[in-house]
Amino acid sequence: AGELVISLPEKCLLTTAVVLSSSLGEYITKWKPPVSPLLALCTFLVAEKHAGDKSVWKPYLDVLPKTYTCPVCMEQEVVSLLPEPLRKKAQEQKAMVHELYESSRAFFSSLKPLFAENIETVFNYSALEWAWCTVNTRTVYMKHSQRDCFSLEPDVYALAPYLDLLNHSSNVQVKAAFNEQTRSYEIRTNTQCKKYEEVFICYGPHDNQRLLLEYGFITVDNPHSSVYVSSDTLLRYLPPLDNQRNAKLSILKNHDFLENLTFGWDGPSWRLLTALKLLNLREDEFTCWKRALLGDVISATNEEQTLNVAEKICCFLTEEMQQVLLQISHLKSDKENLKDHLALVEALHLEDLKILQKSAEILCNLKKATT
Repeated sequence: AGELVISLPEKCLLTTAVVLSSSLGEYITKWKPPVSPLLALCTFLVAEKHAGDKSVWKPYLDVLPKTYTCPVCMEQEVVSLLPEPLRKKAQEQKAMVHELYESSRAFFSSLKPLFAENIETVFNYSALEWAWCTVNTRTVYMKHSQRDCFSLEPDVYALAPYLDLLNHSSNVQVKAAFNEQTRSYEIRTNTQCKKYEEVFICYGPHDNQRLLLEYGFITVDNPHSSVYVSSDTLLRYLPPLDNQRNAKLSILKNHDFLENLTFGWDGPSWRLLTALKLLNLREDEFTCWKRALLGDVISATNEEQTLNVAEKICCFLTEEMQQVLLQISHLKSDKENLKDHLALVEALHLEDLKILQKSAEILCNLKKATT
């Protein structure tokens, strides 16, 4: 623990400075409106991959994945099987990459003099998608000074050959940053590692939905994972004839209590229970809503009702997930081409199912303790 795991000299890092010193540099510098640092890196990756044996970066390009398993690469019928809010984020990401491609076509056309082939075949959508995924899944944070030839988006990317062969684990802690003194990107481990064991790094305390969205994988028994409860699901279990229903919802919205409501390995989150506590206030208890938001006990009935509704939501989500797993199972046998992506979505739901089962046990014990 505390030792340097890896130190990669600046000259090994693939940054926008490398892109500008390549044959693409003069085209990027001349183009108006300026391209983003992200697009510059993507363009460079596509061009170098196309150059094949002629590229000085070939050894690195050869170890990059040929295809990615991020939701941005998934077919719409697979994306529709993702849990909320991941499904929404995946659709937003897909739309963003499409927009990047469409808005960059004129710039790609300006690169015609550099290629013998038709520019449309070199810079097609799948080539840009591959490059975008490479940058999104593999860059490390490295701040660069703002250049006039780029748009105002922050230039904070560096692709780090060799370093990105280190795998992620949620159970380790590392310090990673560019060291200005040594001019190297360095990773130090805060977690002990035994001789001959694989050395892991941590991409951050991300839940499985975030890991899948940004990196295209999930981890088993991820301590940071949780199952999200949408506001629609929450409303499904509200007393329909509650006169204060709208007022309660308004309070929750104003205090940001309709988002990030979750079940985790330790049961329903404090935020979820607090939202339910407020929603289940009786008419004569409504004036205590501020205390409810602070997590105070309002009454034994309110506590009991809160746990009952939490249990119903947990049960509903479990059944919903089992239905989705059934759909995935049918699709896997029908759609051979979607098998890898479906297996990943299936693994995500199976992990979520374990969390819900654990939460159901915890809720059962909490109910016994309060009666």
